[in-house]
Amino acid sequence: MGERRTNTREQIRIVALEMFAERGYAGTSLREIAERLGVTKAAVYYHFPTKEDILASLLEDFLAQLDELIAWTEAQPRSTDTRRAALERYAQMLGGTKTDLARFMQEGQSAIRELAAGLQVRKHFAQFQALLAAPDDSAEGRLRAQVALVALHLAAFGPLSPAA
Repeated sequence: MGERRTNTREQIRIVALEMFAERGYAGTSLREIAERLGVTKAAVYYHFPTKEDILASLLEDFLAQLDELIAWTEAQPRSTDTRRAALERYAQMLGGTKTDLARFMQEGQSAIRELAAGLQVRKHFAQFQALLAAPDDSAEGRLRAQVALVALHLAAFGPLSPAA
């Protein structure tokens, strides 16, 4: 029974992330998630009482990986090679199943900005961004670090659409 519960919980997370990436956080309801899964809304509520709880669950895994990367980066000498390696590791984190999450985090910033999960993401990114700039970097150097992170997010979900 525990395996079935875990599977349902994971299926909710997968479908919610797909829908958040497609429709945005505000444009997705628990009812719609339940409908896509073919389960009752009560089944979704059993696992996640709110949509924000689903979001927090999705971001929890990502933030745990980012915490590991931050710890690794902090343990390395502050150098160009370390910053480059940290960015490469971060790019790998954004690949595979994390692509939808990267898309959602980039496109859904305004929807989640004030939620507890959104605040945690901003805090982690600020910490990581600070590590990507040299300790004595100018405002320009800090901006380069920020642009590098944004560029990786944009690259994670493919090329931009051509202008019409």
